[in-house]
Amino acid sequence: MFKKSLYIFFLLISFSMKAGFLLLPMDEVAQKNHLKAYGITYWALDKQYKASWLLNYRGGSFLLPDVPEIRKECQIRGVSFEVVSDGEMQNILAEIASPSQNMETVVLEKAPKIAVYSPPGKQPWDDAVTMVLTYAEIPFKVVYDEEVLSDQLILYDWLHLHHEDFTGQYGKFYGAYRNAPWYIEQKKDAEALAAKLGFPKVSQAKLAVAKKIRDFVIGGGFMFAMCSATDSFDIALSAEGVDICEPMFDGDNSDANYQSQIDYNKTFAFKNFILDRKPEHYEFSDIDMTEKRRIPFEKDYFTLMEFSAKWDVIPSMLCQNHTQLVKGFMGQTTAFDPNLIKSNVLTLGKNELNDEARYIHGQKGKGFFTFYGGHDPEDYQHRVGDEPTVLDLHPTSPGFRLILNNVLFPAARKKPQKT
Repeated sequence: MFKKSLYIFFLLISFSMKAGFLLLPMDEVAQKNHLKAYGITYWALDKQYKASWLLNYRGGSFLLPDVPEIRKECQIRGVSFEVVSDGEMQNILAEIASPSQNMETVVLEKAPKIAVYSPPGKQPWDDAVTMVLTYAEIPFKVVYDEEVLSDQLILYDWLHLHHEDFTGQYGKFYGAYRNAPWYIEQKKDAEALAAKLGFPKVSQAKLAVAKKIRDFVIGGGFMFAMCSATDSFDIALSAEGVDICEPMFDGDNSDANYQSQIDYNKTFAFKNFILDRKPEHYEFSDIDMTEKRRIPFEKDYFTLMEFSAKWDVIPSMLCQNHTQLVKGFMGQTTAFDPNLIKSNVLTLGKNELNDEARYIHGQKGKGFFTFYGGHDPEDYQHRVGDEPTVLDLHPTSPGFRLILNNVLFPAARKKPQKT
């Protein structure tokens, strides 16, 4: 590890003799648009420029070559940057390399290809990841069941799943919205698509999709999920071959005693959960902490865990921020019961007041997954039909920064080095 740090150190110093650097500071004071700074870094990688992520240095700053088109792009997008001389750069790198500092330099290799799993047509809710990718000007492609089942995920490095239900229960919206035109239309469209793909039930089609996504991760892909896509994904995998849907969802009765047939060995993150059998109840299982919360709005924050940047590089990357305290926000799946999380899954962010995990990460096969509870980091209690968040009003959002950490994570291709 020490030799590798020295190699990076001298590599950057040798580069600095040829050209200067631009530092995109990511601390609270110096950066006026944290979110677009990720977009600049992605853009530079896409243009084949060298880039480095300075973990825990001024909020996780980015280092880019000082060339006119990068300066111009920063000015156009309103991203703060500092011109760093060779001598200053050597001092920064020496500080980061010091064993006494919890910092590390990570070289970013390439711009990852991004896919967002989302149904065609307008939804009655927005998608925080799609919003922040668009705002940061990071390109992505939308894929859905047909693309996933035809093995098109091999074209991408990173896949996002948002407010999705992989169990075939239509988001458990039956109780409140079964007579709403959008619910009726979505159910009809889902059944038509499942039939087109050769499945008699939506639940069977969604399970097939979940298994393809599982294989994508095992093969080396990066999967990021928010809100109900987190627990419903694991539940679908655990219920393979078991009918957990009531008649209003799939036209026939669920299997008797289906809870006893759940296989927790098939899940990514969760264990020993109990499924919610009530079709009118807006919950999939006891994984979610939404109804177990007794936290006043003004005290709803979660804390990012601190890791060794030199040894635990991956969780350190995923937790880069200009603050360790992040505003809480709700969703269908707001947070995760820590007692139901597998022991090999890392908790990256936790609400200590309610003893709940908000942000977790793990490895599956050759790939990685991150689950992030809640729906929209800048809309505390986003409801169906609410207007989307205007990110121009939140350019320094710590909660949205966590999403973008995951977007850039595949660019590093760094293996975990745990103590």
